[in-house]
Amino acid sequence: MNDTPETPKASWWRRLSDGLKRTSSSIGSAVADLVTKRKLDRAMLEDIEDVLLRADLGSDVAARIAKAVGQGRFDKAISADEVKAVVAAEVEKVLAPVAKPLEIDGSKKPFVLLVVGVNGSGKTTTIGKLTSKLTAEGRKVMLAAGDTFRAAAIEQLKVWGDRNKVPVIAGAQGSDSASLAFNAVTAARDDNRDVVLIDTAGRLQNKAELMNELEKVVRVIKKVDATAPHAVLLVLDATVGQNALSQVEAFHRTAGVTGLVMTKLDGTARGGILVALSEKYKLPVHFIGVGEGIDDLAPFTASDFAKAVAGIES
Repeated sequence: MNDTPETPKASWWRRLSDGLKRTSSSIGSAVADLVTKRKLDRAMLEDIEDVLLRADLGSDVAARIAKAVGQGRFDKAISADEVKAVVAAEVEKVLAPVAKPLEIDGSKKPFVLLVVGVNGSGKTTTIGKLTSKLTAEGRKVMLAAGDTFRAAAIEQLKVWGDRNKVPVIAGAQGSDSASLAFNAVTAARDDNRDVVLIDTAGRLQNKAELMNELEKVVRVIKKVDATAPHAVLLVLDATVGQNALSQVEAFHRTAGVTGLVMTKLDGTARGGILVALSEKYKLPVHFIGVGEGIDDLAPFTASDFAKAVAGIES
């Protein structure tokens, strides 16, 4: 069949739009209620802006979208679809500059990829999924179980290592995570590995001692390779909403975050937070996740996300 190549794209779009249904419904149903009651006026624009704020798009983006909706439409009837189209267009403008693939520099061997984030954000699972993608590309990967606080995290990473047939450097629970990172980067270099992915303990961004430990991990990695880590991925749980802003601030300051991965978009009405983050920090967004399956982590596409948030069928 001629449409066979489109099947993966279509299935991902369906998962993305279904995953963001709670976000798009919170926007769409509220907008529909507003526009059926009266012609467009200043009060309606303020109401539309409030709807977008509740979806966590951020104050600047919400104000900009409301202004765009109002252009040339005052005292006229407006449809919900018209508003959605403006929402999608304005959201895409924000997201397009940050929608960037994760690039592995082949001249850095090993390419050191440090994965950070708070407890429960999905770091270890994200590492497993990324490992599958990288090995499928033919890269030699090594994993490092740097979350030495939780025995479950060490075991979980070993499972992903077995599943992907890649070695895992691990220590005992409670061992020094910085030393483990040092050993992992050294081992990956000696074994001629292309990429080493280093898991880290989940830490709250407001716990100074844990953030200091993360700084130590980064310092120690540089003793093996002064240019490393070559990428620092911050994994964010979409369900935390506005709290994600302070997470980006703290982890960027401590570990030099180079890109974002947003997970659990299928379980929240706060998917708009990715828009607010992109507007404020301009950090590359490499991947988004809408489920637990291996294929539910996919490269971030601005136009698809914008349409899904607005509730526009592709």
